[in-house]
Amino acid sequence: MRGCLIAAGIVASLSAFAPAMAQNVADVSLRLEAALEDYRARHGFPGATAAVALPDGRIAAAATGLADVESGRPMMPDTPMLAASIGKSFVAATVLALESEGRLSRADLLADHLGDRPWFGDLPNAETMTIGHLLHHSAGLPDHVYLPAFQAAWAQTAAGDGAISPDDLVGFVTGMAPLFEAGTAWAYTDTGYVLLGLVIEEVTGQPWHEVVNARFLSPLALAGTFPSDRRDLAGLAVGYIAPDNPFGLPERTADAEGRLLWNPAVEGAGGGLASTSRDLARWGHALFGGTAMAAPYLDRLLDGVPVAPDTPGVLYGAGVAIYAETPRGPVYGHGGWIPAYVSSLRHYADHGVTVAFQINTDVGFLDDSSDLVPALEAVLADLALEAAQ
Repeated sequence: MRGCLIAAGIVASLSAFAPAMAQNVADVSLRLEAALEDYRARHGFPGATAAVALPDGRIAAAATGLADVESGRPMMPDTPMLAASIGKSFVAATVLALESEGRLSRADLLADHLGDRPWFGDLPNAETMTIGHLLHHSAGLPDHVYLPAFQAAWAQTAAGDGAISPDDLVGFVTGMAPLFEAGTAWAYTDTGYVLLGLVIEEVTGQPWHEVVNARFLSPLALAGTFPSDRRDLAGLAVGYIAPDNPFGLPERTADAEGRLLWNPAVEGAGGGLASTSRDLARWGHALFGGTAMAAPYLDRLLDGVPVAPDTPGVLYGAGVAIYAETPRGPVYGHGGWIPAYVSSLRHYADHGVTVAFQINTDVGFLDDSSDLVPALEAVLADLALEAAQ
């Protein structure tokens, strides 16, 4: 009987506390919306979304502006956009999950998994790079994204439904000299993550994005995150780009129905996902909070290498940028850019808070003519940390 009374008291206390919890989330959402609207007024971007995962996992989300300027479709908190390189965090987590099961190791030579591919011997550092090198961008591989041959091929396929295959993406760097000996330096390369996608497929016998879905998207209820493997992506915000952009794309990068004018499948496992700010915040909360998978993994996720000799506090782990010393404590996350979309994911480890935002334009981002992204990261971080106190 006493136990029943205690239980009843707990339920009554939680019931009384629930409205306050809900109100707190609502207040944070309103503050997020106000911040987004303030920065939209200053910078004139079409639209944006943002979300905060509080220490207990509750999510506050907001939006401002338009998902389609021409039709007047408003941006909503759950409007998806291309998440670009934030997808690397899902790819890396999948590799760590497979390692936990003994199906591969970070110490494995890439040759152990892909050595029979016809192009393998022509890769820079083919015989010396490991899975761990690829995870950390320390394999010495060039990045195919910035090679003229890739950009020309992309331009040729941009208007159609066809995509450049992962093997073809890797082919852009075959025959090239390595940037450095594997494991001796750092250079960001999408090509390395395309190779990791192929490793996942070799080990599991399934497309990499299906493995990501089964291991993370479905279990964590990330219903707003899905492969960006075609031009017609349901509900996607229309993206906008500078008219003089180097990709030859029109300022509006979708047709009147919202169908992309280029095929985002060209990213492969270098990105490869569309998502919402709410889902990205939920993902960051799980990933960096140590609950994204059953087996321990945080030590391997955050086992970083320096990105440059003159910035020893900036590291890169397994698909995660690590800022070891900041005024807000250690920060873990990843940025994402693809023509017309910019995304940010940041986890503030000392506070247990995760912040994500997405914007449907990249104007001013590539040429650093705008401070929008770092400024918005800072103001949303302060808002989130205050809300978590």
